[in-house]
Amino acid sequence: MLRRLAPFVADLVQHRDLLWQFTVRNVELRHKGSYLGIVWSLLNPLLMLALYVLVFGYIFGGSFGRAGETRLEYGLTIFLGLTLFHFATEALVTAPAVIVGNPNFVKKVVFPLEVLPAANVGAAAVHLLIGLALVLLGVVTLGGGLTLSALWLPVILLPLVLLCLGINWLFSTLGVFLRDIAQLIQFLSLALLFASAVFYPISRIPADAWVFMRFNPVLIAIDLARNTVLWHEPIRGAHLAYLYFVGLVSCYAGYAVFRRLKPAFADVL
Repeated sequence: MLRRLAPFVADLVQHRDLLWQFTVRNVELRHKGSYLGIVWSLLNPLLMLALYVLVFGYIFGGSFGRAGETRLEYGLTIFLGLTLFHFATEALVTAPAVIVGNPNFVKKVVFPLEVLPAANVGAAAVHLLIGLALVLLGVVTLGGGLTLSALWLPVILLPLVLLCLGINWLFSTLGVFLRDIAQLIQFLSLALLFASAVFYPISRIPADAWVFMRFNPVLIAIDLARNTVLWHEPIRGAHLAYLYFVGLVSCYAGYAVFRRLKPAFADVL
């Protein structure tokens, strides 16, 4: 029954031990050879936060327009947005090389290749959890504190994870047949940064741009997370429903494309 309703969930549950092993492997490989190891998962977002706050907060005088907003609160708001954005782009940028970089597994008939893109998202999720832990710690100790509205955060993250799963299955498939797609994704990730309202509130988006930007699921996820975690506002049900719709459709579509074209991987590689 589960396989019929959500085949990707059934496959991941069936191979959950293998998924965990490859997730840990991916995290270790990304920090292999460095002295600080996984500590860079803390240092990288903090260094980027300091840079962006300096440039956008102090040099350009950025603000989210909240009453009594301090530079520290501005920094926490950016940090939350960057954490969600980096999760999405980390999964996106690394997707084209997931299958191409593991040809030995492709040639093993019994190996469940669906696990490789999912483990890629899992490794990105580890960095996401570290970043969110820093955000929540900052809100509790330096910000306005947490309220019950922060409990919406896992509900907001779930469709974002589904979206990244679908994107990984799709682009890992395309990466086998179209090697140039990796170069295109580098540009798309930069464009996504400025189209996701990481450094500014969505209220500042011009009406003619909002016509297109309102369909960006990363922007919607960041805005929902800020509203509930930092600003203690009620959840916007329509935006959350749209996020789930996009996440589920992307996951189903990406998984379907992957399964459809998987038999041709060995011939191309």
